Amino acid sequence: MQELPLAKVYQLIEPGPVVLLTTARRGRPNVMTMSWHMMVEFTPPRIACVVSPADHSFSALRAARECVIAIPAVEMAQKVVGIGNCSGSEVDKFERFGLTTVAARSVKPPLIAECFANLECRVVNTRLVNIHSLFVLEVVQAWSDPDQPEPRTIHHTGYGRFVVDGEVITLASRMP
Repeated sequence: MQELPLAKVYQLIEPGPVVLLTTARRGRPNVMTMSWHMMVEFTPPRIACVVSPADHSFSALRAARECVIAIPAVEMAQKVVGIGNCSGSEVDKFERFGLTTVAARSVKPPLIAECFANLECRVVNTRLVNIHSLFVLEVVQAWSDPDQPEPRTIHHTGYGRFVVDGEVITLASRMP
């Protein structure tokens, strides 16, 4: 074994696919790229995510306490990175990146039509927001696009590098 710099640890443990988080404040929707999230409950489905106070979406999520997690397939990778490299305080990202908004059923932030799945969420716990910028969300409505039956997701491994998921294997498991 060789010592690994601690600054590289997150590249090994990155939790899941890169997603887009939509918020809405004062009638104006915004979208940001996010990869720091994890499942914390199965029923009801709860997701913990980190949204930095430096992100334009932070204040909207904190105030409105609702969002949409939209999950893009690899075909959207360039747009996803572009969204992450600009601020909603300066630009309408939906317009700039040609994203189609779809009204959500249970929350004000929009779904993104180009994504293969959209999860409408409400903030259910903010105890760690001031310490770690960590919000706990409960999924209240979930959507999938039947025209994207086998999407491949992208996973951020740091410094502009991504892994695209690939081969699926099925192994015996006691999990449903």
